[in-house]
Amino acid sequence: MQQTLDFRQAQSVIMTPQMQQAVKLLQMSNQELAGYLEEELAQNPLLEKAESTGDGDASAGDTKPEPDMDFSATNQFSNVGAGGGHSFDIDDRTIEDTLAAHRSLRAHLQEQLATELPDMGDRLVGSLLIDRLDEQGYLREDVATLAASLNVPLPRVTSVLARLRRFDPVGIFASDLADCLRLQLIDQGRYDDIFAVILDHLPLVGNRDYAALQKLTQATRPVLEDRIAILKHLNPKPVSDFEHFIVQTAIPDVLMKPLPREIGGGWRVELNAATLPKVLFNQVYAADILSKSKTTQDRSYIQTQIQSAGWLVRALDQRAQTILKVASAIIAAQDGFFLYGIAFLKPLILRDIATEIDMHESTVSRVTTGKYIGTPRGLFELKFFFSGGISGTDGAPQLAAGAVKARVKTMIDAEKPGDILSDDEIVAQLRTEGIEIARRTVAKYRDMLGIPASSVRRRQKD
Repeated sequence: MQQTLDFRQAQSVIMTPQMQQAVKLLQMSNQELAGYLEEELAQNPLLEKAESTGDGDASAGDTKPEPDMDFSATNQFSNVGAGGGHSFDIDDRTIEDTLAAHRSLRAHLQEQLATELPDMGDRLVGSLLIDRLDEQGYLREDVATLAASLNVPLPRVTSVLARLRRFDPVGIFASDLADCLRLQLIDQGRYDDIFAVILDHLPLVGNRDYAALQKLTQATRPVLEDRIAILKHLNPKPVSDFEHFIVQTAIPDVLMKPLPREIGGGWRVELNAATLPKVLFNQVYAADILSKSKTTQDRSYIQTQIQSAGWLVRALDQRAQTILKVASAIIAAQDGFFLYGIAFLKPLILRDIATEIDMHESTVSRVTTGKYIGTPRGLFELKFFFSGGISGTDGAPQLAAGAVKARVKTMIDAEKPGDILSDDEIVAQLRTEGIEIARRTVAKYRDMLGIPASSVRRRQKD
């Protein structure tokens, strides 16, 4: 055993406390940021809460107008603000996320969505349905209307909904109370004709009109009372195990709106002013109290608060510009989806966006996780616009795997009894549309979508 002294020179990235805080700010949603800023306002007397008037108070220091961006689908985003600077663009993926982890209904359902629905398009549909749940966990909106908003065939939305109705907690995605109780009885293996009649006449249970129920069910009084006792032990609100504020519909952090055709069309992307918290650094007040400070300790305290307030305002502006830059690039890349529906979803990975806007992939990952965008087609988490792709023929652009699966399902849904498509025929038809795909891939997509082979479909439709 021998001890030696060895000197080595190496490079490493050191995250200062302010840099780590900047990363956390970027990860936060607008709602999480609001809570954080309330704490900062309580600690720093030089910070003020800005009113949402759209105009900055010149006497309060440096504030910038509400960030937004107009662009067409062909923009290269070379001039979308100063986002992506060194405050955020650091590869620190080994640093653990120290933000508080809240167990939300949405996260619980999204985890199941990622596991149970391997198709990207189905997950997009499922995500839209998740964000349409009410406070009780019911889906009361018309499914046909939701299908039209996505430009997706109604049978596909119905199919996705049927799978979501098997998610935990049992009873989620029910259309009403009777439907919620029915799902729980089915899960327990207790649902039968007597329960079916009782659930169709729930007001009679509330009125304790057992005579009418006996007449309708043809069941004896003891049997009827036993069934009603079982109903009373079911959960009428499947989301009761989750906190109230978490079950609310997701609130968009970013908004996109179509621009008028007379000015060239395209989209306007902006941060959601209704949820984006704003703070001001009151430089006039800071200078005043600094000049009146009599002790070294007082001056040191005020100078520290000045530096902290100035940094926070700059970090918030950097966060806003970065989110806008990433969201704008995603919108441009998926312009076909927003214009024509899910079948036009393109393949997209984090590296594509990172390269386009000259940021690190980890920065794009932070921006797209847990942040929602309100679009003409509904509300989506930004990360759902990323998927793998299928090569086109003769240099045609790639299509997202989810879009190709959607096209395969649309073709099969349109089949007539005397004209059932084989996998080879589907391949040939896709090739005429510029989509190069192998027959075994079509077969795999059919299996993932729960669609039987052509021979089985032919017998079913005869």
